[in-house]
Amino acid sequence: MKRRARGALATAAAVGLALVWAVTLRPQALGGPALETVVRGDSMEPTYVTGDLVVVRAEPGYAVGDIVAYRVPDGELGAGRVVLHRIVGGDGINGFVVQGDNNPAPDPWMPRTGDIAGRAWFAVAGLGRVIAFLHQPMAAAAFGAAIAVTLVLARGSRRRTELVDAPPPIEPSDGPAVASAGGALPSV
Repeated sequence: MKRRARGALATAAAVGLALVWAVTLRPQALGGPALETVVRGDSMEPTYVTGDLVVVRAEPGYAVGDIVAYRVPDGELGAGRVVLHRIVGGDGINGFVVQGDNNPAPDPWMPRTGDIAGRAWFAVAGLGRVIAFLHQPMAAAAFGAAIAVTLVLARGSRRRTELVDAPPPIEPSDGPAVASAGGALPSV
């Protein structure tokens, strides 16, 4: 009974975590509100440094002082690239003036509200390095292989446990007579 209760509790916790993820952290590529971006370069120092993971969330509006991630507009050099900088002027209709905290001048692009992926919500120092490493093909393959080996070993361990815990095999007893190899059963 305790095992069943623990299983139900674990299932409920997993479903709860999945719902929280779906509502708050689901990536924009999957229709969610969040975009995870890894900081590269020193333009946002000291606020963010290379290797930080910054999660941004889409908002209905943005204002001067907000740190936003925006996509470089189509037709511009670097089109589609995500830039994480602070809004220092402008507006969402005519375009925001954005600038890195460590940059001497504003960016050459003036993103409109539709170009902005979201406002910085939270950051995890250094986690971006791990994610960038795992996105490399060889690292991803090694990580996948490690998971597969772990699952195979765990399954083998479970089977050994089941064999050890299994009841002993039933051995023949000195009960009723049985037929021998060529003989017949005795009649009664």
